Amino acid sequence: MENAFLNEPKLWKDALPRLAKDAHKYKRGHALIFSGNLTNTGAARLAAMSAARIGAGLVTVLSPSDALLVNAAHLTSIMLRETRTIQDALDYIEKRHVTAALIGPAYGLGVKTQHDCITLLNKASANRLVLDADAISSFENASDHLFKTIHASNIETVLTPHEGEFSRLFPDLSRDSKLTKAEKTLKAAARAGACVIYKGAQTIIAHPDGRYCYNENGTPLLATAGSGDVLAGMVTGLLAQNMSVFEATSAAVWLHCEAAKKFGAGLIAEDLPLMLPQCLIALETS
Repeated sequence: MENAFLNEPKLWKDALPRLAKDAHKYKRGHALIFSGNLTNTGAARLAAMSAARIGAGLVTVLSPSDALLVNAAHLTSIMLRETRTIQDALDYIEKRHVTAALIGPAYGLGVKTQHDCITLLNKASANRLVLDADAISSFENASDHLFKTIHASNIETVLTPHEGEFSRLFPDLSRDSKLTKAEKTLKAAARAGACVIYKGAQTIIAHPDGRYCYNENGTPLLATAGSGDVLAGMVTGLLAQNMSVFEATSAAVWLHCEAAKKFGAGLIAEDLPLMLPQCLIALETS
């Protein structure tokens, strides 16, 4: 297929954000990460550090009141903002010129998450939104509502399902044994109106315009809790820097795998952001 690509650096390397001589933090983009409640904060921090390591100039964690002190105790260069309602988030996004946002990692399942995602798609001034983890699973019985909202929104959207999450949003595609994984992902992207990263041993990235790429540098080292949160943060960080969606998602997936392989045995999710500078330097010199 002429719209099918192997995911390798030549596909997106020229589109990677590069620092201009007059760069400052605001020019490098502002990434926003929604935190879960008191006992579910780690996923947001993993995503936030990943967004920062991939180059976003500012990264902010929006925290519910009960989790504020926990997040504050673990964050230094990442900014923190107390957020009581989704309107608080909308106000912050507009005032602080947020360029990409991530919602879902350990955010909680249910109607509140549905409401917050739909509100962001309808009203947020950020032009890119990543829906991950709980933001996907919360729409298990309301996927049509999500897809209709995405199609009507001005916000470019990324969905990051693993196999179980994919089956919740796209049950008919998941069950169809006649379709390849690439075909399922392409159909899902067109239906949702979003770029879809269908994660797994071989990850497929599909854009609603019909382009897709298949990732061949995967590693079982990534089969560890929190690695998906890191990937979602990396995608958000690249989108915050105004990298185009297809290239940003493809680059994040490839770099995620390379970071794991550079670290090697004993990898946990916290190690992945620390390896990103090495991966980016290697790309610059290759």
